[in-house]
Amino acid sequence: MNKPSYLSRGEIARLFPVLATTSKEGRTTAIILSCLSRIDEFGAEVLSSVGQRTGKRGSIAAYTEVVFKGQKEGLEDRPDGLIVLKNGKKEWRALIETKVGNNRLDAVQIEKYRAIAKEFGVDCVITISNQFATKPINHPLEATRKSRSRIPVYHWSWMYLLTTAELLLRSGQISDLDQTSLLQELLRFLSHESAGVKGFERMPPEWAELNRLVSAGGRIPAKSDEATTALYAWHQETKDLSLIISRHTETAVHEKLSRRHASDPVERHKDELRDLRENNQLKVSLEIPDAAAPLEIVADIKRRTIDVGMTLRAPSDKKTTKARVNWILRQIKVENGDGVFVRLNWPGRSEASQFSLEALRANPSVSVVGKENLQVSSFHIFASKRLGAKFTQQVNFISELELIVPSFYGDIGQNLVEWRRPAPKIRPDSTEVVATLAKLQEDGSFES
Repeated sequence: MNKPSYLSRGEIARLFPVLATTSKEGRTTAIILSCLSRIDEFGAEVLSSVGQRTGKRGSIAAYTEVVFKGQKEGLEDRPDGLIVLKNGKKEWRALIETKVGNNRLDAVQIEKYRAIAKEFGVDCVITISNQFATKPINHPLEATRKSRSRIPVYHWSWMYLLTTAELLLRSGQISDLDQTSLLQELLRFLSHESAGVKGFERMPPEWAELNRLVSAGGRIPAKSDEATTALYAWHQETKDLSLIISRHTETAVHEKLSRRHASDPVERHKDELRDLRENNQLKVSLEIPDAAAPLEIVADIKRRTIDVGMTLRAPSDKKTTKARVNWILRQIKVENGDGVFVRLNWPGRSEASQFSLEALRANPSVSVVGKENLQVSSFHIFASKRLGAKFTQQVNFISELELIVPSFYGDIGQNLVEWRRPAPKIRPDSTEVVATLAKLQEDGSFES
């Protein structure tokens, strides 16, 4: 395969790039682009995240260190790669910019690549780094999101690419055995520390400042740099957390966002910043395919706790609250209920009531005290862990969160089943009625 005629420099992305041992970034870029172009299902899945379908006749080619003919060549203006997707006569192209390890993306450099893309008719720029984005279109750099350039910039985290490869392998969707072996080797490579692929590991220094302010009884200012930075870091972590749960469950787990928040990250930031200021909480919901309910996660700064839970509608075919409570208790299989609670939500304006799992197990009747004339409408089952000083620490907060969330889902969440209205049943006497009507019609005594 020769390089396209519109390139003056660039070579095909190699599985085994011949580069200096210090060129970790170039090596990792070449290998990932090579696999995108050689493993059909992997390329199709990853490109679908930026709205591109490969099609049955589609083909993907990838090149590294590209320079276009007529481009003013400078090392700082040379994109790390180029992806070319061909579907019949249609061609879609994307410039690639990568960073590995702790290296961060540079908004100024991205704008230069946008200018190159505009000049030479390239459709978009795609960045790859250890930074995270809720969706590829919601770039992690604010300056890139706010740019007036019409060239779209998408983002993939290295962990997203690793997770996609792992899920494809576990699902058995790769039809070609050679491509399966190749994807296994890619997964092995990305999982090794030498590739420079990392998850989100620590909150920013502003996290400690924010905690000190709230602990002292202070109110978060409307224009708080600490709150904005902490919220941005939280979004990074929750995306990484969704990928962690994806690998644990072997399914594609996503953050649950309203349509408005999914399409407009600025509005999402405003709303969540307001919630953080008013309630001193960071929140996220994760959608796990076929789970009984979304996984709801709350980091409460004032209480220094992490709460993880799920909300289920109470079964309306059970007439008493006690029967409904027993229904939910039978689903909670964990033996040690320490730190696990059940919140009962009631209809109308009646205030919710909350009990420890152990208290409800010992006496389910306690749930109806003061609510004798009401029927519980839903249950929120959650684990609450107080972290104390660990909550304020940049690394410990993340490590504890990434232990608590999978633990709750594995111990409790995966065993919960949502209530569904039973299918209608045939009345016991209906067969006799049908038989009688049929006999009357046969005798001519009854006309339909």
